[in-house]
Amino acid sequence: MNRFLNNMERKFGKWAIPNLTMVLIFCYVAGYALQMINPNAAQFMELEPGYILRGQIWRLITWIVIPPYTMSTRGFGIFFTIIMLFFYFSIGNTLERTWGTFRYNVYIFGGMLFTLIAAFICYFVFSAIAGGPVMVGQFFTTYYVVMSMFLGFAATFPDSRVYLYFIIPIKVKWLGVLYFALMVYECGQYFRLVLQGNIYYWVPIIAFIASMMNFFIFFFSTRDFKHYSPQNMKRRRDYNRQMEAGRRQFSENIHRMRNGEGSADQTNDGQPGGSGSESRFGFSGRGSALRPGTNVPRHRCEICGRTELDDPDLEFRFCTKCQGNHEYCMEHLFTHVHIINDHAGMNN
Repeated sequence: MNRFLNNMERKFGKWAIPNLTMVLIFCYVAGYALQMINPNAAQFMELEPGYILRGQIWRLITWIVIPPYTMSTRGFGIFFTIIMLFFYFSIGNTLERTWGTFRYNVYIFGGMLFTLIAAFICYFVFSAIAGGPVMVGQFFTTYYVVMSMFLGFAATFPDSRVYLYFIIPIKVKWLGVLYFALMVYECGQYFRLVLQGNIYYWVPIIAFIASMMNFFIFFFSTRDFKHYSPQNMKRRRDYNRQMEAGRRQFSENIHRMRNGEGSADQTNDGQPGGSGSESRFGFSGRGSALRPGTNVPRHRCEICGRTELDDPDLEFRFCTKCQGNHEYCMEHLFTHVHIINDHAGMNN
């Protein structure tokens, strides 16, 4: 999918609409203005396939102008509407800067296209079942498209914080989960009515699925889920356990050295002894790091060449991503270039 989008962007990227969120906000402002002038204006702009087939082609575009939320002119209704518009303007601009103008256009227009196709499918299917034209336009609005924008933001920046009611800080990912759960619950209520025999309530369920298709396709096709395979997850858990064990051992060794205590594999005069075993994760003294009967150090960093003889506080690790037995100090463990073409067992 990423390769397909890259190819499409090279061919059609120049046609992408910059600041698309601003265009949508202007459309919603125009929609609110029309509703204030004529409360019934939305009836002539809805995505109603039956009327479109009769010649009201403008409905293919004007349904986008209908705001996803109704605006109350009482109390703080206008104020909260303005806050809502600014909020969606902010997250939309952030997504466009992060994804790029072309991909953001594909995401938004993809949701609208799926909604348009689903509206016509529902019209033809349910009109055939009912034996006459069925009105479905009230369910196919930009409400779920806007919600998919918010879910896209929550999936891209899960740890960002927003202030609920301007007071309560909450991570965006939890708001995304909450909103998605509420929409699924709403569809569940419609499905219960379907089970009671009213198949017409399949329409809002289909409208929800169609509007969310852009979110599902975009994120599930552009993510590398090999990172979450059971083998990789087990490898990361094992690595984290080994790292934690090494940190504990290293801290214990440093504590013993500062207190003047010898290690378990040292004699009283600090010379290496035959009893005890050395941990590969930490070293408590200079003598314990030597190979038995030699003055060759046990550990050496592949990058800087330092050994435990240079500094008894140094800690060494083998890199699991390099092929072969390549050991690094903690300073270069996460910054070195992995050795991939080398063959295991060919290194000294």
